[in-house]
Amino acid sequence: MNSSNLDADVLVVGGGLAGVRAAAKLKAGGASVLVLEARDRLGGRTYTRSLGGGAFDFGGQFIGPGQPRMYQLIQELGLKTFGTHVFGRRIIELRGKIRTYSGTIPPLGPITLLHLHRALARSGRWSKSIPTADPWNAMDASVLDGLTLEAWQRPPRKSGNVVHRLSDTVVRTIFGADPGEISTLHYLWFVASNGGLMPLVETKGGFQQDRIVGGAQQISERIAATLGRDAVVLNAAARAIRQDENGVTVESAAGTWRARRVIVSIPLAIAGRIAYQPYLPVARDQIHQRVAMGSTVKVFATYERAFWRERGLSGEAVGTSGAISVTFDNTTHDGAVPCLLGFVAGRPARIFGTIPKEQRRAQILDELACLFGAAARKPVHYEEMDWGGERYSGGCPIGNFAPGTLSTFGDALRTPVGRIHWAGTESARQCTGYMEGAVESGDRAAAEVVAAL
Repeated sequence: MNSSNLDADVLVVGGGLAGVRAAAKLKAGGASVLVLEARDRLGGRTYTRSLGGGAFDFGGQFIGPGQPRMYQLIQELGLKTFGTHVFGRRIIELRGKIRTYSGTIPPLGPITLLHLHRALARSGRWSKSIPTADPWNAMDASVLDGLTLEAWQRPPRKSGNVVHRLSDTVVRTIFGADPGEISTLHYLWFVASNGGLMPLVETKGGFQQDRIVGGAQQISERIAATLGRDAVVLNAAARAIRQDENGVTVESAAGTWRARRVIVSIPLAIAGRIAYQPYLPVARDQIHQRVAMGSTVKVFATYERAFWRERGLSGEAVGTSGAISVTFDNTTHDGAVPCLLGFVAGRPARIFGTIPKEQRRAQILDELACLFGAAARKPVHYEEMDWGGERYSGGCPIGNFAPGTLSTFGDALRTPVGRIHWAGTESARQCTGYMEGAVESGDRAAAEVVAAL
């Protein structure tokens, strides 16, 4: 192909963390690159906004041990982290009853704890048999993939109600979906790729341990700043990708661009909305159709003071009866803007989105007051972010593989289609679903392209 006819060697569709990371790696390898982002901002599922004078992450925000790429990247970009507040007693709500506790073990009956331990041990044991690079090749992959997580768990009858409620809360928070919506193989692969179940649920020592001073969106913005002038085009949603023997063309309402290769680094469900010519192979197209984004609403309440800390509470709570699944102390790094953060996820999030705004606000503040006391009803600021309403994300935190998808079509997840390569946290081999996974996928896709140029 005549290089004079090219806008760049490589086009990257999507300016989230995976896309800009891939672009930076390509540039470091000597390729020219152009990032096309549908939104009027970079960052994808990371999104930082000011609230009450503090910077808050309305999208992805946590990192922790076992995510080395993220820590190295943060250091390289001149950013800093700070620990999520964990000091004080935690709260658990079961059947409307509020209990506080210290440590990691909630105050449950011995039989319930035994069944909960067995359920966790079973997940850990099975996840160790799942190869993170190709879970579709796991022993009994088709059997596991044919079961929903709800069917596979089958909690014992005597303690099943409590165990089931806690399990639902954990799954909703992690996946933005209920156990009956996701494949068991997908669940076990997710656990395996993230080093077990405990990193997913723990704060200190887990993936919720640290936050980024100034917000996580800065990472994408600072990486993009290294790409050079005019290397990013905003408001350029790809609507068609055409391949021929000489190259690839990406079309959007903002313009048309030509390159040797393209990396598509947007959520699978959103990638399915692009018109491809020639049409994608059946396996790849089926993945786009069968991976639905999770449903998550983040709710923020800021206060004049961190009254929960004064009461000896950490700000962490688990709820099983209301809209909120979990809460965290989300106060800014300098303590200037005290904040409680709540997650509404899965089926409750979809119901929540149908309720009038003032009613939603009242419900959340009532639930926070039940957990933390009457002072929670009087925030300085209240804000919420429903990712299901985000056109170019379609939901959050991750795309969930419906039963039968991974075992039948999983091999197409990372396989290039001609000149099209794929990135995004759902395609990661390590830490899938997290920012760490997005970075890993960007590295992998960039290496594929460099080898092909």
